[in-house]
Amino acid sequence: MKKINLSLLNENIIGSSIKEARLAQGISQIELAKKIGVTHAAISYWENGINIPNVLDCWLLADVLGLTIDDLVGRNIET
Repeated sequence: MKKINLSLLNENIIGSSIKEARLAQGISQIELAKKIGVTHAAISYWENGINIPNVLDCWLLADVLGLTIDDLVGRNIET
């Protein structure tokens, strides 16, 4: 099994992925927060790179936003 380097989970990449997908769907932070059961402040913190979502919230975000986990955490970004 391949191990994931957690240091690669960049708050800014995750936040950008969340914001980009949310805006593409035309939903507000409040609407997204209600869909996954968190506060709109949590969404704001994630989008602004202040904090990162936990594993469960990542799964919920990916499902609601139509992303894969790899998309969400930026593992599909070419460097």
